[in-house]
Amino acid sequence: MNIYDKAYELARAIQEGEEAQSFNQVLSEAAADPAAKRLLDRFRERQTALQQQIMAGEEPEEAELASMNRLYEELDAHPLIHRVFEAERRLAVIYDDVNRILANTLRAITGSV
Repeated sequence: MNIYDKAYELARAIQEGEEAQSFNQVLSEAAADPAAKRLLDRFRERQTALQQQIMAGEEPEEAELASMNRLYEELDAHPLIHRVFEAERRLAVIYDDVNRILANTLRAITGSV
């Protein structure tokens, strides 16, 4: 058994899976809607900036976090963007589950608790 072949097989299975297909479909729909695209782009830019700030070891201000939460709630009320967020969550669950399985396997191999 070739581990790399299995890894690529898993990657293909994820890419061809219902969750990824659904995510790509709804993302295409959002990209075709100028208002939804503009709102999503604005949200992603702010989200990325906030993540970079956190990765740099800086604590975000409470006002910025509250503003991001309000923006998320506003966007989640938009039917198309809500579908994007839901599809993204379902795909993230798959990703998290696979990572957890791999991490547990590595802990078992290395004897880590």
